[in-house]
Amino acid sequence: MEESKVDVLIIGAGPAGLMCANALAHAKIPVRIIDKRPADILAGQADGIHARTLEILQSYGLARRLIDESALIHRAAFYIPSPKGGIERLRRLPAIVAPTTARYPFTCTLHQGAIEAIFHDDMKTEGLVIDRPTIPVSLELSQDEAQLQDPEAYPVKVVVQHLDRTIDDTEVIHAKFAVGAHSWVRKTLGINMEGDMSDFIWGVIDMNPDTDYPDVRNLAVVHSQAGSSLVIPREGDLVRLYVQLSGADVIDPETGRLDKTRVNPQKVLEMAKKILHPYRIDPIGDIRWWTTYIVGQRVANKYTVNERVFIAGDACHTHSPKAGQGMNASMSDTHNLAWKLAYVLRGWADISLLKTYESERRQFAVDLINFDRQYAALFSEKVGMKVVDDSLHDMFSRNGQFTSGIGIRYGPSSIVHNDYQSAASRLIVGERMVPHIFILASNAVPVNIHDALPSDTRFKVLVFVGDIADETIAPQIRRVGEQLAAKDSFLHRYGGSEVFDVLCISASSKEDVDWTDFPKVLSSHWSKVFLDDEDMHRRAGGGGFSAYGIDPKSGAIVIVRPDGHVGLVAPSDRRDVVDAYFDSFLLPITP
Repeated sequence: MEESKVDVLIIGAGPAGLMCANALAHAKIPVRIIDKRPADILAGQADGIHARTLEILQSYGLARRLIDESALIHRAAFYIPSPKGGIERLRRLPAIVAPTTARYPFTCTLHQGAIEAIFHDDMKTEGLVIDRPTIPVSLELSQDEAQLQDPEAYPVKVVVQHLDRTIDDTEVIHAKFAVGAHSWVRKTLGINMEGDMSDFIWGVIDMNPDTDYPDVRNLAVVHSQAGSSLVIPREGDLVRLYVQLSGADVIDPETGRLDKTRVNPQKVLEMAKKILHPYRIDPIGDIRWWTTYIVGQRVANKYTVNERVFIAGDACHTHSPKAGQGMNASMSDTHNLAWKLAYVLRGWADISLLKTYESERRQFAVDLINFDRQYAALFSEKVGMKVVDDSLHDMFSRNGQFTSGIGIRYGPSSIVHNDYQSAASRLIVGERMVPHIFILASNAVPVNIHDALPSDTRFKVLVFVGDIADETIAPQIRRVGEQLAAKDSFLHRYGGSEVFDVLCISASSKEDVDWTDFPKVLSSHWSKVFLDDEDMHRRAGGGGFSAYGIDPKSGAIVIVRPDGHVGLVAPSDRRDVVDAYFDSFLLPITP
């Protein structure tokens, strides 16, 4: 029987598994990913990518292709029953309700297979491909405490079967860590899902429409006397229709279970036609894809066993697809996990760092389930249509930051310290770094700060300083540089440029300074010094200190974690605060 070893084994090559595999591959961590599907998804499944997920994908260099291939949703429309019969439009809103700091203030829609293909192609540049069709047969985790606490040990044993082989089809994989992006792992580990299934049953169809419905290229929430529907524009001319079904349509009266044989795509389409009346809608050619589902709102009671096997994505949270959270939450799970695994495997962080995966991502899932329960219930309500739509609109507006992912905030922990929040009052510790355009001191080129924060597993040390051309402030900036460059600084204690990327953002004017004017630790390269000033044509830049709530006279140090979330803000002269932050979870790196 074939046996092998790997640092991280990922089971399941959906969005959660692919995000994890791709991130680890680019971090040069030995990783394998297996999946039972013999080929790519060609249609259907999840399709919505929200604003924060776009920012995450941009940090890996993947957003541009996704945006180019997707439909872009900038506007939402709400419909209610008309007194004249049929439906009428109540209002239109931005798809992401203002105010928002989203770099990409819209939603992209593209079928899951095309989104997965973007990851497949990027993984291949690191020599990683999906091992498929391969299924896990058994999973064992050592109970030896010494093994479990040793990041170099291989306490996870997974037996897999390669379905494309006729002989020698079984392999034993020994892994340091495993990530289950499939429910098989959760069930095998005996992890329970908490929550319940709702009474809401929905049918979904994807098609090219022939229609006179005016909001077919906007996200549309439709309530009518005939039922409720959600209209989502898709890539090309495709449109997705969600249609609420009655239990009599799809529930087997003997078993009480969903029976897909009792419904077909034509029945879903006929219901959509009734809901959208007086507008007409017909498919051009065949319906591309369809399914039915019962809304379930459940979350796993834990996300890991001994911080050696983790679950992510649909394996640990399920909710209705109408708010478009599933794929986004799944990818955000493993974006959060991957850098932590890399740090432990490299010997840079204590294994206890991995505890923050569950504490951060499970709390988000609980909040998501609570939101989804209210959203799904409101969406499915059939009485008092105007009142219902007003309530839905209010919820849509109030929760825009949450549903877009922009407002996700991780609570205090070893990697989230908020004791000095006032040093950068509008950069909320625990939330993702807010995008803003600064200009390079070297050439006045405008740069979104997000583009200086790639997901390369390094912590970004953003040092905000005043105007170095001001003789009263320049000595302060030099002292900050001396503190950071000192031999006992966190920069030297924990690995230097391999672990940290230091960026300087100054309140100086482009007319008054050069990038070489700043202390060497703040200007290691011409691309590392930014100015809070306008570009040469006054089209972009400026106002960054104000946007972040930082006093340009005193400055601040902002630590951005490898996943783009702000882990710490501190006064610029308090290196000791930054030292203490990293002391809490990093391990000294010996030369």
